[in-house]
Amino acid sequence: MIPGEWLLTDEPLELNAGRPTQQITVRNTGELTVQVGSHYHFFEVNRALSFDRRRALGMRLNIPAGQAIRFDPGEQQEVELVKLSGTGRILGFNGLVNGSLGDELITARILRRARESGFCGDDDDGTDDASSKPTTPARSRKGKGSR
Repeated sequence: MIPGEWLLTDEPLELNAGRPTQQITVRNTGELTVQVGSHYHFFEVNRALSFDRRRALGMRLNIPAGQAIRFDPGEQQEVELVKLSGTGRILGFNGLVNGSLGDELITARILRRARESGFCGDDDDGTDDASSKPTTPARSRKGKGSR
């Protein structure tokens, strides 16, 4: 026994008991390693990670608090997600949801926002196809004295 250690039971603890989980396949299409922490809203992880983002809405990695999973460039791996607890209101992260999850109209808006922001999805192959990337209007560079 370690000083200050609490032994609550002889049985191993089951994390997230009774909460919905699902397996998804994730592929890193980028050039850099991506590390995702245990409580990050998985839908909003790095743009270069390609997976079924619709299935990841309202989910996080099903790993113990404080842990993370690494995705090396070109790597594909299966991960287990667990439903976030609470009210279903998701704020922050990459700003794709910033509100409550709900009906199909909200889901469609969130998925469209992710696509327009350049986040890979399960229908993306990771190639740099300009027709599928959002376009940003060029800014005017007029300064003083410009016509």
